[in-house]
Amino acid sequence: MAHDVAALAVELADMAAADQRCSINANSDDPAEQLAWRRLTARHGDRLGEIMDEYGWPTAELVGEEAASAAWLIAQHADRQLDVQRRALRLMERAVAAGSAGPRELAFLRDRTLVNEGRKQVYGTQIAGVKDGAPVPWPCEEPERMDELRVEVGIEPFDEYVAKFTMP
Repeated sequence: MAHDVAALAVELADMAAADQRCSINANSDDPAEQLAWRRLTARHGDRLGEIMDEYGWPTAELVGEEAASAAWLIAQHADRQLDVQRRALRLMERAVAAGSAGPRELAFLRDRTLVNEGRKQVYGTQIAGVKDGAPVPWPCEEPERMDELRVEVGIEPFDEYVAKFTMP
């Protein structure tokens, strides 16, 4: 089992590295690059589904911090595999409740899943577009509480977050 877990940690880290290399293609104008991105994220989503079948959520205790972050990234990018994303969300919720995963990452995954379902997000982590040079979030369930909810899970207030991306 220990060898399997070590191999799994390496596999997850490799998948995240491939994701990061290819993610530039996600919004490309070139359909071939977009297709390469979709194929990669679909393959990774399928594999994450298999990993969850066998291990549940790959926590840092199981696979180490880097591989646990990699699993979260793969779940985040499984946008066209809502079954995988929803399952990752459920398993990650349990891991957070047990203290073996972080509420910040869970908040991002929850928002991403809600937006992919066509629903309003909670924390304002998913950006719909840019208006007057500033990122604009997808609609939120409680926009007046968004910053309060963000701080509860360790995410900076939206204006601070936006300031990182806004051009003067």
